[in-house]
Amino acid sequence: MRAMSLKNYIKNDLEVRLRSGQELPAPLTLEALSEHYQVSFSPVRLALAELVEEGLLQKGSNRRLEINQGQIKPLKKGQSSELPEPPADMFEVITNDFVKLSLKGEPVDIREEATAQQYKISRSSLRIILNRLAGAGILDHIPRRGWRLRPFRQEDMQAFLEVRELLELKALELAKPHLVKEDLQQILDGNVIPKSKDTEVLIDNSLHAYIIEKAGNCYIQDFFQRQGKYYDILFDWEDQDRETAIETVRQHQAILEALIAEDWKTARKALSYHIKDNHPILSKIVKQS
Repeated sequence: MRAMSLKNYIKNDLEVRLRSGQELPAPLTLEALSEHYQVSFSPVRLALAELVEEGLLQKGSNRRLEINQGQIKPLKKGQSSELPEPPADMFEVITNDFVKLSLKGEPVDIREEATAQQYKISRSSLRIILNRLAGAGILDHIPRRGWRLRPFRQEDMQAFLEVRELLELKALELAKPHLVKEDLQQILDGNVIPKSKDTEVLIDNSLHAYIIEKAGNCYIQDFFQRQGKYYDILFDWEDQDRETAIETVRQHQAILEALIAEDWKTARKALSYHIKDNHPILSKIVKQS
């Protein structure tokens, strides 16, 4: 059902563009459209096949798809030319739900059949998602028993943050000669505090990965690749809270401005504070449980 949902979205998006005269998002090839829509070839192939069947697209003399101008009828009066909204990303939906369940602090067995029915997707599609979540550390695969949700533990997070602080500060020390101010400014520009309540908070979390990459230490990189995925998901979930997100942006700005000014002492202090003291939602939930 996920593949069909993506197929319908892609088909509708292309059809609206064709009928309203809007520019196509990419060349009419599987590779280009798959890259644009960030999907596999399968839903793109199905969408293009239906557009060919309906006459909006046709195969040219070189066997490549092209627009069939003679068959494209403009939108009727009253029909909207607005592009359709993409379907919900089931990986994000399920991840968000599992994080909330994890915060209750108890291990939970995940049954494939019941979970697939709950989210109205196939078991094969669900299994792909569960494998991704297992790779991120949210789930454990129990042989012959299925999947078990990893419970959140305050003491685990604190232990992770202690090691993270040590390694990320070391990474900053190693990265100093390799930091590029233009890169830092670009990340700073991606962290924006909204000017009104109706404006979205813009967060660019890439600073941490940037510092670790520039440090060039494979052992530091290995720690964050293996141990950091679970907490990255938790911290991203926490940033869905608007006030927490705004505070995250403020702290990012303080770190980045110090780095651009080459004020290393201030940068270290701001980075240390950001790592240890920016998890009010998680701490509050644990205290209440």
